[in-house]
Amino acid sequence: MSTVTITAADINKLRQSTGAGMMDCRKALTETNGDFEAAIDWLRKKGQKVAALRGDRDAKEGVVLAATTADNKTGLAFCLSSETDFVSKNADFVAFAQSIMNAAITGNVKSVDELNELSIDGAKISDLVNDKLASIGEKIGIAKFERIDADFVASYIHGANRMGVLVGFSKAVGEAGKDLAMQIAAMNPVAIDADSVSAEVVAREKAIVTEQIKNDPKMAGKPEEMISKIADGKLNAYFKENTLLAQPFVKDAGRSVGDYLKSVEGDVKVVSFKRVALG
Repeated sequence: MSTVTITAADINKLRQSTGAGMMDCRKALTETNGDFEAAIDWLRKKGQKVAALRGDRDAKEGVVLAATTADNKTGLAFCLSSETDFVSKNADFVAFAQSIMNAAITGNVKSVDELNELSIDGAKISDLVNDKLASIGEKIGIAKFERIDADFVASYIHGANRMGVLVGFSKAVGEAGKDLAMQIAAMNPVAIDADSVSAEVVAREKAIVTEQIKNDPKMAGKPEEMISKIADGKLNAYFKENTLLAQPFVKDAGRSVGDYLKSVEGDVKVVSFKRVALG
């Protein structure tokens, strides 16, 4: 089996991402041959309280925008990335990102490629980005792009353009749409409900909790059937904490998001959500 060199930068990256100790991070990377995602799983299997990977850790700085069409049938979110917050907090840069969003909404774009081909005042967005790169002296670009089409889409921007959320519903829900978007921003669910969690995530979490149980000295010698049942219980707890409708509602922890939504509009469904964040 080939080995890779584990650098101090690798260890620090894992430490910053997980909060685990330096030596634990070194061992995790060593045991997983430098595989960052596998190292996080290794730490979790050993009982470390670290966050599972999400898909929103790519762009360190930039401007995130989220908006809907006037009829709330379509929502778009994207990140215009930069290398430093000095650039991302500049009013001109934020205004440039907003001009791109305005063009995206007007142009009804469905992808980053389509967005880059749009024109603003006769100039293609891809060319405008390159011009901005040359004038600023930093690498910038549209790092992420998400779109939702639904009977009603709500949008929300959090933390001075550091995060954007889109939520699609089966019917109009008014201000409740923003409430759920804020919930997603705060709690970062992995799926709408347990049934919509991907098989890959279920298998991964089941493996992690099973290994945690087996590492508990109190479970030494216990039959596999018992361990599997306990793992299923822990997996259900994971679903409650990490799926949108089962989470405690941030504005009223005494009820779930699903219960809150029923109180607003009994038969409404969440059909999709997207969360784009810096960090």
